[in-house]
Amino acid sequence: MRSNKEKKPLLRRLIVYVLLFLATILAMNVLVALFFRVVPVPFSSFMIQRRVSAWSDSVPYTSRHQWRPLNEISPAMGLAVIAAEDQKFPNHFGFDWQAIEKALAHNERSKRKRGASTITQQTAKNMFLWETRSWLRKGFEVWFTLLLETLWPKKRILEVYLNIVEFGDGVYGVEAASQHYFRKPAKKLKPKEAALLAAVLPNPRKFKVNAPTQQVLAKQAWILKQMRQLGGETVVKDL
Repeated sequence: MRSNKEKKPLLRRLIVYVLLFLATILAMNVLVALFFRVVPVPFSSFMIQRRVSAWSDSVPYTSRHQWRPLNEISPAMGLAVIAAEDQKFPNHFGFDWQAIEKALAHNERSKRKRGASTITQQTAKNMFLWETRSWLRKGFEVWFTLLLETLWPKKRILEVYLNIVEFGDGVYGVEAASQHYFRKPAKKLKPKEAALLAAVLPNPRKFKVNAPTQQVLAKQAWILKQMRQLGGETVVKDL
């Protein structure tokens, strides 16, 4: 039987190993974030999960994705997602606390849940995490959100978001969406088209760009109004 003196060094070694493991994981997270600060993101965690899910379920699945730098995407598209998803994006550090408080209050009294994720949170979630909601995933989402806000400029966060967000079943990124729905490059998207793409977020498998419901068209009109009120495309150019 081990004595207390023998147990203490064993416990210390175990703590050291755990801390070294955590430090290694954190260092790898930082290195990956720094790497993708400058390198185009070829795929996201969500894209991989959809592909694996299709394989396991033997469901036909086609994925479309084309990376485009921000200067080859219409500023109207960046403005549209800011207007629709996160109007405080230029100024917050990853979290909109006022929106979170309102969402929590709403969810307490309503069965229809409301989210309060910022563009940075959605970028972190789509790029690094999994789809299933849980407190564990939420914790990782906080970490990666802070990591991106610390290591990436706002323009890079928006650029990656526009390139990996899903605009339809298997349609990832605004270039693929623009080509698929409008037969034109993302650089030539008009405000009305950009607002329609933004209107199907964050549920592009339920709401369709090519078959918009009255709800989607009403949201498109609201987004266009918000785009004007925010000051137009200079919002994106000034990030």
